[in-house]
Amino acid sequence: MAETTENARGRHGLAATAGIWLEATRPRTLPAAVSPVLVGTALAAREGGARIGPAVACLGFALLVQVGTNFANDYYDFLKGADTEERVGPRRAVASGLIAPAVMRRAMIGVFAAAFLVGLTLLGQGGWPLLIIGVASILCGVAYTGGPYPLAYHGWGDVFVFIFFGLVAVGATCFVQMGRLPLEAWLAGAGIGALATNILVANNYRDVETDAKAGKRTLLVRWGRGYGRVQFAAAHLIAAAVPAGLAGLGALSVVAGLGLGLASLVMGFMQVREQARAVTPQACITLLGHTGRWLAVYGLALAGCLLGTS
Repeated sequence: MAETTENARGRHGLAATAGIWLEATRPRTLPAAVSPVLVGTALAAREGGARIGPAVACLGFALLVQVGTNFANDYYDFLKGADTEERVGPRRAVASGLIAPAVMRRAMIGVFAAAFLVGLTLLGQGGWPLLIIGVASILCGVAYTGGPYPLAYHGWGDVFVFIFFGLVAVGATCFVQMGRLPLEAWLAGAGIGALATNILVANNYRDVETDAKAGKRTLLVRWGRGYGRVQFAAAHLIAAAVPAGLAGLGALSVVAGLGLGLASLVMGFMQVREQARAVTPQACITLLGHTGRWLAVYGLALAGCLLGTS
């Protein structure tokens, strides 16, 4: 009986530990890694150039960079005092004492190292430009909240997300499968990047006061929640315009382009209204979840429309 009880405790402890690490990956943000790979692969498939191996490698790299960036954010925000007891929202593993700082640092390094190794498998398809892109993605993932000039602390977080989880992620996924970078990839990347940036806006919208106290000068800390609402709405407009632009280039049918564009406008209106009414921490957390889910749906719908037009 004693052995059985001990085994049960061990299983419970492992499950609890796994849950903590899963929470530390910040699942609400992971659509920002998956969606651009789906869209980039759909663009390649439309041209008859989809390749499963490189697509899977791109997905693995994107997920690992996203998780590594989240681990780095957990670690460095704790060191810089941004995650305090005053902060609202999902708990942070290091600040909550659930994971020791040194352990999180090792996990961050391990995840980024794994991302680098996965990225190396793509060099045969894309050559040295992919090495530069991969190293830059990892370095910026660390520099997002770490290093001598943390991007998020100087208002560059939004630019980082738009470029690396939009333009670069869609473009690189296309490039390794097609051997070229069509205009459609830049356009689709802008739509994905805009909605990925909205995940960051929703997060920073909640944390304006605590970020300001910690010296984290996000764009919302600099210019206020009113600016955040404008940026949030503008990103939805960009995402809604992208399907129409792709239809104009012949990548989507007119019906698919206008239909997805209209659906994006409707969803954008609903989320902008939700943001304006998000005056409590819980409402902001709910908005964050809805923002991530909409990016996932948008990415799936855009990829489906691209495949349907191929």
